[in-house]
Amino acid sequence: MSERQPAHALEEVAQKWRALADRRCAHFLELHRSGRWRRYYSEEQFLVRMHEAIRLSERWAEIAPVPPAELV
Repeated sequence: MSERQPAHALEEVAQKWRALADRRCAHFLELHRSGRWRRYYSEEQFLVRMHEAIRLSERWAEIAPVPPAELV
């Protein structure tokens, strides 16, 4: 039988997923800023992937908001 994880452990996992989504979004924004995206994607492919990265980053921000202690 599987054991239930404590709530703080699940929150920690959610924060890690949020951080990953934020890093991915930052990566795509840097590719856009530098113009390096042209080496890897067509314009249409890049826009689709960048929009998806932004959407996922925003969604994880809703799912796992930054704890109040970390806002200071």
